[in-house]
Amino acid sequence: MPALASITPSAHLAGVRYEIRGALTRRARELEAAGLDIIKLNIGNPGRYGFEAPAHLREAIASHLHDSEAYGHEQGLDPAREAIAAQQRARGAQAVEPERIFIGNGVSELIDLSLRALLHPGEEVLLPSPDYPLWSAATILNGGQPRYYRCLASNNHLPDPDEIEALITPRTRALVLINPNNPTGAVYPRALLQQLVAIAARHRLLLLADEIYDEILYDGATFQPLAEVAGELPCLSFGGLSKVHRACGYRVGWMSLSGDPARTAAYRDALQLLAALRLCANVTAQWAVPPALQSAPTIGALTVPGGRLHEARRIVLEAVAASEYLQLVAPDGALYAFPQVRADRIAGFDDEAFALRLLEEESVLVVPGSSFNVPLSHHFRLTLLPPPAQLHEVFVRIERVLARMAREQTQAPAAALA
Repeated sequence: MPALASITPSAHLAGVRYEIRGALTRRARELEAAGLDIIKLNIGNPGRYGFEAPAHLREAIASHLHDSEAYGHEQGLDPAREAIAAQQRARGAQAVEPERIFIGNGVSELIDLSLRALLHPGEEVLLPSPDYPLWSAATILNGGQPRYYRCLASNNHLPDPDEIEALITPRTRALVLINPNNPTGAVYPRALLQQLVAIAARHRLLLLADEIYDEILYDGATFQPLAEVAGELPCLSFGGLSKVHRACGYRVGWMSLSGDPARTAAYRDALQLLAALRLCANVTAQWAVPPALQSAPTIGALTVPGGRLHEARRIVLEAVAASEYLQLVAPDGALYAFPQVRADRIAGFDDEAFALRLLEEESVLVVPGSSFNVPLSHHFRLTLLPPPAQLHEVFVRIERVLARMAREQTQAPAAALA
């Protein structure tokens, strides 16, 4: 019998990467299997760090188990979509009704559906750099071309509207905003959003607003929903239970289509077709949506001074301030910090080499900044979810690795001259 040919992966995967769960994570599992205790700071997964979903969400699911055994509506359960539509209208979104709400198995699924319904081959999507890499992956997998606008630390990780507009070509279809931002924690002010909406209006771009961290804010930061600023301009806003409600495993996300219905009717129908092809989202967990959105918020106790997330952020800020090698734009929202290694202390810094050394030498797993589509990155991302005391220990270990790298760099020229 002839030898079987190896299976070649699809060419669509060329350029697709997701290092948050990539090679470093696989190496961490190998080290764990060898008996090492790894501190994992690579994923914003509250349930893995002792956070729990609010009890009233669990109770809603438990009381509706008998209603969850059949396929549901392709766009989501009526009570859930009605609750989401009401929330969006209360935030100022225009023309949002339940038929313009789509519930998916997390925002991740809906990002893919939104771009699949939009893009023709070779069309462009404007993405932030750094971005959440699923946006890049979904753009590529759906035949599109990412074009990155910079969100530099020197500008508090906020974009430059003029730079964004200069990137637009006749093939540009959409502008993606991640606010509050993952990985930087930047929260976009209203004046900036107004400028970006004006750009989208001039160039007839669809606005895609990833707002999954909308209520996770620190020290008086204010979240401004994009849909309210966009008005009649088509805007697709994404939210869910994963972060604000600490329910990642429920896999419940949603997207809300706002703006002039006449301009988005065909796109809405395309989204419905794609939603129907996958039959429906997880029915059981959707029962948690109405109590999540109609009850008093629960995240605030964690983000105010003295709350666990606020204390974790404080530890990170203090550790960076005391470091010889690091600097950081304080995150105003979300669940992450994005420290930067000072180029004047370690020239030619390699973020991937640093992350591997930190893992193998100090048993700490972080994500290199280049994983978020930042070229020549001096950054790395870590989550704020671990206990504050553990984060303090993490920065002790980070400082040790950076000190070793700096020492080796100064010793290398001396060795070359010997």
